[in-house]
Amino acid sequence: MGLGLLAACSTPVADQPAPRTVERAQLNPPVGSRMPTGQTTDICKAGEMQYLVGKSRTEIPVPVDVVNRRVTCTTCPVSQDYSAYRLNIFYNADTGIIEQVRCG
Repeated sequence: MGLGLLAACSTPVADQPAPRTVERAQLNPPVGSRMPTGQTTDICKAGEMQYLVGKSRTEIPVPVDVVNRRVTCTTCPVSQDYSAYRLNIFYNADTGIIEQVRCG
């Protein structure tokens, strides 16, 4: 008897349209997938930061939005997920000198 009543309560009304839902990913894209507007190449702006190669890691400017930036040593473990929107700055762990700036 209880199951019949439960089923009757969950039946949708035919005259009312189903509620529209917005995917959560549309509202808040996952980290690393924020798409900058108006750009098709060098999305992470690695080209603008190439001047850092050969300098000390202490000269890396502190960004306002750190969501899409990773600073790590060349021998440090990092996740292997690729994001064209993430700026990676790799430095030598022994010397602290920046060796590479690239997207990914």
